[in-house]
Amino acid sequence: MAIDPKYPSDWLLENVLVFLFFPFLVWMDFKHHFSVVALAMLLMFASLHSLGSHFTYAEMEYFDFITEWMGFERNHFDRVVHFLFGLLVFRTLFELVIIKIKTFKAAIFFTFTLILSISTLYEIIEWLAAIIFHPELGIAFLGTQGDVWDSQKDTVAAFCGAMLNLLFYRKYRDVYHTA
Repeated sequence: MAIDPKYPSDWLLENVLVFLFFPFLVWMDFKHHFSVVALAMLLMFASLHSLGSHFTYAEMEYFDFITEWMGFERNHFDRVVHFLFGLLVFRTLFELVIIKIKTFKAAIFFTFTLILSISTLYEIIEWLAAIIFHPELGIAFLGTQGDVWDSQKDTVAAFCGAMLNLLFYRKYRDVYHTA
């Protein structure tokens, strides 16, 4: 997805955190051995992020048919990816948290709050990066598409994705054999 992105400067901004996070993730996998399910979920999320950064989230052309079919005024691909962040990254974070927090309910709660914190922090970093590095790319990079509440809605989308993981509470407990 790095080959001929729609807006190369935007692509670079979208992926700076990926470049920083990926080596950390590989190191943590060597150290703690994530489950295949967690790695598959991360791969799905990373693939969708790559697609969004290649076209820009606001102009993700493969999502246009959904936008038209549903009668939306804007392309909601970014909102879907924020939702999937909460849904798909939860398991990996939980696998890291359960190592240190042995109480299952506390680990689930901490993972949930971690998803919300990361999502909120990402929105702040995204805004700062846009105004510091490329103010002219601001709208394309931020992907607000005229929605002044975009950041808050993106965070709520991640919240909803994380909430879905709570439906799997018993499954997580059974897999990790904790009380």
